[in-house]
Amino acid sequence: MSQLKAALFDLDGVVFDTEPQYSIFWGSQCRLYHPEHPGLEHEIKGQTLTQIYDQWFSGPLLDEQPKITERLNEYESKMHYDYIDGFERLIADLRNHDVKTAVVTSSNLPKMEAVYRYQPDFKSLFDAILTSEDFDRSKPDPDCYLKAAERLGANTDECIVFEDSFNGLRSGRAANMKVVGLATTNSVESICPLSDIQISDYRDMDYYQLSSLL
Repeated sequence: MSQLKAALFDLDGVVFDTEPQYSIFWGSQCRLYHPEHPGLEHEIKGQTLTQIYDQWFSGPLLDEQPKITERLNEYESKMHYDYIDGFERLIADLRNHDVKTAVVTSSNLPKMEAVYRYQPDFKSLFDAILTSEDFDRSKPDPDCYLKAAERLGANTDECIVFEDSFNGLRSGRAANMKVVGLATTNSVESICPLSDIQISDYRDMDYYQLSSLL
């Protein structure tokens, strides 16, 4: 049985309850550019910006990408970054048991600056913060989680990944790590095949329950 040494958290929908805000933003953009595809904002949940652009805003819409990015950066600078229930307590419990913590997100540095302004103590909760600038390949590739484990000096069987999106869950699986699925973006039933346990928040989660997964 391995010992839990590192807890690796995606950001949106995992640390922060931000997914409803992104649905509003992408809903406005999808209605503007793809009125023929109602509900598209729900289909692209959990995808990176590059993936969204490649699939839905390439070809004749290529020139619109910088405009969308500018709108997104402006929107993110004014978003609320509120922790999912129980998150701060769980982080404190993990660190009291010498478990290292990291954020592993596809968000970029400008977005993180907005996070730091909204939550001034955010950086103190983690031993490492890895953003899109740190990765060669996006989720569902395991690159990001393998780099995080290496940064924290942990083996893959000593890490637990916390994810909400399908691509993120697949990334944790591909890294051969145990995966906790957050049912904040998708249903419990839909994320069940890609995760070891499913939770809606962290209120009933602690170090010992997580250790039992390894």
